[in-house]
Amino acid sequence: MIKVAIIGAGHFAYRVHIPVLAARHEVILDSVCRQGAEELALIKNEFGFAFATESWQEILDRDIDIAVIATPHHLHFEQAKAFLEKGCHVLVEKPMCLDPREAWALVEASKRARRELVVSYGWHYKPQLGKARQLIERIGAIEHVVCHMASFTRSVFVGDGGVPKWKQTKIQPEADTWQNASHGGGFAFGQLSHALGILFWVSDLRVASVRAMAVHATSGIDLHDAAVTRFTNGATGVLSGSCGVPPGHGFDVDIRFYGEHGSVLIDIETERLVLKLPGGVSEVIEVPPGAWQYSCEGPANALVDLALGTGSNHSRGDIGARSVETLAALVGSAQAGGQEFLIEHFGDA
Repeated sequence: MIKVAIIGAGHFAYRVHIPVLAARHEVILDSVCRQGAEELALIKNEFGFAFATESWQEILDRDIDIAVIATPHHLHFEQAKAFLEKGCHVLVEKPMCLDPREAWALVEASKRARRELVVSYGWHYKPQLGKARQLIERIGAIEHVVCHMASFTRSVFVGDGGVPKWKQTKIQPEADTWQNASHGGGFAFGQLSHALGILFWVSDLRVASVRAMAVHATSGIDLHDAAVTRFTNGATGVLSGSCGVPPGHGFDVDIRFYGEHGSVLIDIETERLVLKLPGGVSEVIEVPPGAWQYSCEGPANALVDLALGTGSNHSRGDIGARSVETLAALVGSAQAGGQEFLIEHFGDA
């Protein structure tokens, strides 16, 4: 049996991670932590956790095997590091950190501990999407990339922190998590991180420099982002993000790779994975209808499987760390009026 601790039982952990883990017969829900005694008691009683506390450090003394870190972004590093060093396999919400140094330090901590570090990228566990890597290998050296994501999240960043379809959930999102610039609020860290996670999962690219502009809310966080990048292999790239999809619609995620010998399209919205080669040749990977609709049961299930000695980690720490270093440079460049930010590389991708 695998004993689990939930650190930061907020809206998303309550709605997704905990039910996924509770459905696994191999899992014991041992410990749960969050601020707010009333909400903590609700979650403990609803799911039958053995132990509940408002102090995450108290859980370090528990006999647990895996830990889910779902606290606000700026708290991830200290908590994930502590549970890795305790000997747990760890799932950390994305973005895994805000500081690239800390992101790569977590990667190293997982290596030292010989424990898995899983970043909560839900699309990485969807059928057929991983085949993009095989297609990309057939187009030769990548020379240009377009990576765009837009979502229906304006109210998350400038409203009450939620969206209409979440209103009936007992545990509501905390607006401060998404709207506090010093805590990593804004669209880039909160949403564009999804698309970058896919980009760095299906390719070995790493960003070297970023120039960015953004539309900012009065709070100082970014709502819409536009950036040009140079990758370490010399390729150019365009990164784009927006919270402007109207409510009631899905995600726009469009990633295109252009290489010496062809191109690859990943279009999440229309569920298309297409390879184009010279001579008008196209290969289309068939995707079951609805298979790429976003959900996030994959990372928590992967964490359990990895703790049991099976399964695969499709959202490793190095993928998250490459995303963090890119996002930190993008946000910094936009705040500096488009100044070029050269990325200092701290870890081995």
